Amino acid sequence: MDAIVAGIDVSKDKLDIAVRPAGETFSASRDAAGLDAVIARLAPLSPSAVAVEATGGFETVVVASLAAAGLPAVVVNPAQVRSFAQALGRRAKTDPIDAMVIAHFTEATKPEIRPLPNEAAQLLADLVTRRRQIIGMIVAERQRQRHLVEKHLQKSIARLIKALEKELSALDQSIDDAVRGSPAWREKEDLLASVPGVGPTIARTLIAELPELGTLGHKKIAALAGLAPWTRQSGRWKGKSFIGGGRACVRAALFMGALVAARYNPALKALRQRLIDAGKPKLVAIIAVARKL
Repeated sequence: MDAIVAGIDVSKDKLDIAVRPAGETFSASRDAAGLDAVIARLAPLSPSAVAVEATGGFETVVVASLAAAGLPAVVVNPAQVRSFAQALGRRAKTDPIDAMVIAHFTEATKPEIRPLPNEAAQLLADLVTRRRQIIGMIVAERQRQRHLVEKHLQKSIARLIKALEKELSALDQSIDDAVRGSPAWREKEDLLASVPGVGPTIARTLIAELPELGTLGHKKIAALAGLAPWTRQSGRWKGKSFIGGGRACVRAALFMGALVAARYNPALKALRQRLIDAGKPKLVAIIAVARKL
């Protein structure tokens, strides 16, 4: 008997649900009553997966509600789903069609069902994300400040940077309270920060954004971090390998850590030098250091 899989297309006010292999579709409002109706309809089917496409945050409450009801919820990448639809020749695009494509994609790829982070872990992830956004705003304002001549505009930017730096300091304190308040996280942070090249910011990014660390093999964890190389070859032609995908914020954090580790971590410093001596470009060597890290 074929496993039952459901796909849910999420919009601001509505949910469109498709069930495979039956081909059934229905819709519900994206509120408490609508979610209860979806759960009541899906639970008796005992689906092997209920896939929800990531939609900029609208999917969060949906996935949390499904998981709380004991349904195997999983968030899928919209770019991968769209590529899958194109491979199938599906050019039409409506919400019910999108839901069916999501279900078909999940049925074909069988994504791993991972438990949702608990409330404390989700809070830490949100704090780390907000910290990254604030830093991005500070960098952007400083770039603008460099190109301005008018003094009153420079003062305006200076005031805004000062306010953002104050907010950044408050966020750092909140993150510190969250991590140091948890014995398990405190122990993990101390362990991560004991590695030359990994400071508190990188350690906390890994705790928040890469909770699988320590439970997966080195190849899988490198892929999740977006540091696994993609081989490109066809017949006798061999192209360059690239990295990509995965969790961009983790990759960026580890890249910065690799720059430090390549100078102060003896083992990784030797790895970088060995690769450069073998003729590898410096950037390739640093990526290798980040992957090893």
